[in-house]
Amino acid sequence: MWITFAFLSAALLGLYDVCKKHALADNAVIPVLTANTLLCSAFFLPFIFGGAIGTGDLRAHSLVLLKSMIVLGSWVCGYFAMARLPLSTVGPINATRPVLTLTAAMFVYGERPGFWQWAGIVSAMTGLLLLSRSSRSEGIHFTHDRGILLLAAATLLGTASGLFDKYLMSAGGACLDRLFVQGYYNLYQALLMSFACLLLHGRGKNGRKPFRWRRSIVLVSLFLTLADLCYFYALSLDGAMIGIVSMARRSSVVVSFVCAAVLFKEKNLRAKAFDLALVLLSIVCLALGSRTNSTTSE
Repeated sequence: MWITFAFLSAALLGLYDVCKKHALADNAVIPVLTANTLLCSAFFLPFIFGGAIGTGDLRAHSLVLLKSMIVLGSWVCGYFAMARLPLSTVGPINATRPVLTLTAAMFVYGERPGFWQWAGIVSAMTGLLLLSRSSRSEGIHFTHDRGILLLAAATLLGTASGLFDKYLMSAGGACLDRLFVQGYYNLYQALLMSFACLLLHGRGKNGRKPFRWRRSIVLVSLFLTLADLCYFYALSLDGAMIGIVSMARRSSVVVSFVCAAVLFKEKNLRAKAFDLALVLLSIVCLALGSRTNSTTSE
């Protein structure tokens, strides 16, 4: 069951990336990110003030605040990278997160993937590494491109956030309620980002891109909130493996790849078709692996 919600989260995450690319096109990055955090927070305010989400103690809020800072750092780097790079390049690089997460999870949580899950991981990473190489023909130099460096930082912070999520909601960790985590971390992000926007964008406007409101900004927040709901629910289920959930979520590259071709008319996509087929194969392997584990546990 948890793998189903992981893949549903991936589809929503792909739509989130597409809307984010549209919202950031020739637009001011910091205000777009601020608007996104405010809207995501607004979705949960009725539940927080209505009592549907628990209040929590000081320790719980401190942990969620730390998560907010990690995620916000990843978002800031990722948004600036998205504004600079093609969507068909951002997706494959983001998809390297599960490898980092799985490697760390093996040491931190003792997770051990099965045969089919390893096959899925190898297939996905082979395809995604080849896909990343294909982007070189577009004039993107991975060793010194600022957008690539920002995306690498976003990837590392995103990996740290994934490991921290497992600790926050697992029975052996902080054991926090998933709605409490999602509700308050969105609230803290909105407060932190509003302050940063006033500080960084509110003054010295000369030379800065003007902020343009677009309806896609609302869709960014909507798809992200729904994707996170599915993600947190998947992690809360018995037997959920953070490394595999993270890998499944990175299959969002399929959605973003298709939209890069259809909506944004990006170039060099035909050369990446074989690489994308390996990503699709990895999804099948992961699904087979999760079913095998489920049958064995029963």
